[in-house]
Amino acid sequence: MAEYSKVAPTPLLKDELDIVIPTIRNLDFLEMWRPFFQQYHLIIVQDGDPSKVIKVPEGFDYELYNRNDINRILGPKAACISFKDSACRCFGYMVSKKKYIFTIDDDCFVAKDPTGKEINALEQHIKNLLCPSTPFFFNTLYDPYREGADFVRGYPFSLREGVPTAVSHGLWLNIPDYDAPTQLVKPLERNTRFVDAVLTIPKGTLFPMCGMNLAFNRELIGPAMYFGLMGDGQPIGRYDDMWAGWCMKVICDHLGLGVKTGLPYIWHSKASNPFVNLKKEYKGIYWQEELIPFFQSATLPKDCTTVQACYLELSKQVKAKLGKVDDYFNKLADAMVTWIEAWDELNPAGGKAVELNGPAKSSK
Repeated sequence: MAEYSKVAPTPLLKDELDIVIPTIRNLDFLEMWRPFFQQYHLIIVQDGDPSKVIKVPEGFDYELYNRNDINRILGPKAACISFKDSACRCFGYMVSKKKYIFTIDDDCFVAKDPTGKEINALEQHIKNLLCPSTPFFFNTLYDPYREGADFVRGYPFSLREGVPTAVSHGLWLNIPDYDAPTQLVKPLERNTRFVDAVLTIPKGTLFPMCGMNLAFNRELIGPAMYFGLMGDGQPIGRYDDMWAGWCMKVICDHLGLGVKTGLPYIWHSKASNPFVNLKKEYKGIYWQEELIPFFQSATLPKDCTTVQACYLELSKQVKAKLGKVDDYFNKLADAMVTWIEAWDELNPAGGKAVELNGPAKSSK
């Protein structure tokens, strides 16, 4: 039996994990998450009007950054952080000093499993991240490291150690993460299927990453988790997490890292307006027919051995091959470079963490 299936209770990692939440509203939803989140540090990234006061329930340890803070901390490089779009969450990834990140949207509530028990989504993400992935050979019993599972007959013994897991991608009950055309033709559809499974996404396979219930190892893949240029002043929206997912997956495949999807579920409480979404997604729906083949064929040279080097190489390929699709991709490629420069300034390799002079608001 795989030794990981015998592991004792999941470590809480309370000193090694930050919870990043993008928001434009008061965070009343945290009350329902209190039993699971209260012992963790929260990084709240306030989008929109920085003069608006965001209320956080009592008892949470948090720091809150608004657009003024982003501009102050990053200076001219702040242009790489999206405005009026949840893509701004990636600023929280940059300023965190923890090994792990869990990010969740403020319309995501605690889900229940088929027995009626509340699901501790964060605990399951931690389990996923602390167990290896198996991207090079598919196991038909899904995650072999889960209790009650193992590698099936015919699985190569040389691959059973697996590889480090960089990303844990969770799912949603109730409102599915559909694009606008699907929302329009299925306005009443709800996801009621709870599938008790975690699987590794195979090497060479892309997927549409959703950022509303997502965890990752910041030390392994953090610099690749850039959510792009979206929202105010940009011709596209709602592709922020998917852009990050495509870039991240190409880099994970190159570096031999794993990505898991499946459990945990959250309860996605409300559907966004499909007509507003269609306006945001309109160009992306066309562009993705060029984007997907680009990422499917993207290769990185062997001398790219760090996430930063991989990401900068990818930015060059974006400019060279996608720039002709639309000038937006030239801007995006430049922003990718700016993002890495800003990341390295705030997270110097082997150096002391940069002092940020504090956020706009903190529970300290």
